[in-house]
Formats: sequence, structure tokens, C-alpha cells
Amino acid sequence: MDIRQLRYFIAIVEEGKISAAAKRLHLSQPPLSQQLKAMEEELGSKLIERSGKHLEVTEAGKALYKYALQMNQLMEEAKMEVQEVGKGVNGSLSIGVNTFSVGELPHILHQFQRQFPKVTYKIQQNESAHLCKLVRDRDVELAIIRLPLELDDFEVLHLYTEPFYFISSDKQKLFEDEVSLQDIHNQPLILPSTQGLGVHYLILEAFSRFHLHPHITGECSDISLLMDLVSSGFCGSIVPETVLKRHKGYSIHAHKISGSAEMSAPVGLIWLKNHSLSKIAQNFVDVLIAKNN
Repeated sequence: MDIRQLRYFIAIVEEGKISAAAKRLHLSQPPLSQQLKAMEEELGSKLIERSGKHLEVTEAGKALYKYALQMNQLMEEAKMEVQEVGKGVNGSLSIGVNTFSVGELPHILHQFQRQFPKVTYKIQQNESAHLCKLVRDRDVELAIIRLPLELDDFEVLHLYTEPFYFISSDKQKLFEDEVSLQDIHNQPLILPSTQGLGVHYLILEAFSRFHLHPHITGECSDISLLMDLVSSGFCGSIVPETVLKRHKGYSIHAHKISGSAEMSAPVGLIWLKNHSLSKIAQNFVDVLIAKNN
């Protein structure tokens, strides 16, 4: 039996007459009667008894009718879900997020969820270079990464450019407001060094451009510990703005690095070049494009 035959049987039971069922199904009576006979022969059970002008459903027919309704409902639900996935309103969005670039993600996901409430999420957090590998390997479709990186294999949507800050303990009033790299290059610094994030390299490269030799006393891969060290007065540091947004409550002063040596880094969304995105991923890209316009 197939779903078409089950739908025929549902119509026969609910209409009580072959003629009425045939009319409902837009069929002639002989083919419908033949389908009923074929089902009875396949199952080896009488499904319908003829009683005058009306049909009586046998116990076997009642059992089949119950399952036919369930299977028809499942088929309709499957059809609807497949159509919704095809339209990008149902299914799962797989996205990678750079460890230091998630400040905007909750707001973005709230906005996306309002438009597509049935979508579920698979979110992987890692450093940018590894996220590029995950996209290449199709483990995630999209990734929010910190630039610059070698991105020949990817389409890139610029999201925002993030400033960097010099941070120090609020026990020490070292500077007013904004600072330059010249101002802070003699301050003892411990830099964030989580492998692959690129932040450590970006900071050193900025000093190098201005022929400055910063007083680097160490590096720390744990950002919470780094913030503890800074707030205790042990050292200063340089961090992207996202760190300040995610690690609040520390006793620190934050000074934006500005002037001719202003420090900032772009953040972008990437996906594989020459590769068709799922409709869900495309909808997410469209939301971000609309947000940036």
C-alpha cells in the first residue's frame, strides 16, 4: 500500500459510499473499487462490507482507518516541514563565532528569531583561523571572524570595525580619556594571547608601524584572569571593545587608543565562495545586510 491508497480508503470510510468517495477524490467509481479490492487482497482482510446502499467498516477496516489517518497526518506534516525548510523558516542554522567578536551576536539572533521563530541554532565558538577551516569542511555554513585573514575561498560581509582600548586599574589614574600608542608604550603590558585569535599579533604590529617598542611583561590566554591582573594594578593591557562588553564589573579604567595610531579591527561574516547557502543561512545573511544598510 502507498499513501495514495490510504487516502482513498479514508475517503471511502468517511463518505460511506464508493460513489461519494469517488466524487470527493475526482475519480470514477470503477478505479476506486479496484483500489479497495487490491488493498483487501494485499492485507488478506475484508475492510468494507456492503449493506444495501451504504458501506459498513469491518474491525480490520477500523484498525486500518486509524493508522491511515496517522500516516496521512505525518505525510502532511513532513510536506509542510520540508517546504518550510526550503523557504528557510524551519531547520537549523549552523554558525561559528570568534571568541572576541560575539558582542553583537545576541542582538542579531534576537532580530533573526523574531522573523524566523522556528529555526534552531548550532553555534560553535573558536578562533578565526579555525572557524575558516570549519566553514571549508562544511561543519558550519557561516562564521563571524576577526579580520584580516587570507579569505580567497570565502565571500565576506563586513559587519563592523571594533576599536581597541588600553585598560589599567582604577587604583591608578594614568591618563585622561583617549591615549596614543606613544603614551602607553612604556607601561608594563600583559597582552591577550589566546592561540589563533590574531589580537596579540595585531597589537605588536601596530606598535611596530610607529617604531615603538612596548614594555611587554607577559601574555595571558585566559581573559578573566587577565582582567583580574589588570584590576589588581599588576599590569595594563590592550583589548578589543568586545572584551569590555563581555567582562564587566572589573575595577579598571578603559582608554580608547586613538590619534594617528588609532587601533581597530574589522569583523566580518564569511561563507564558502561558489557554494549555494541553505535558505536558512541566506535568510541570516539577508538580515545582516538589511541591518548594515
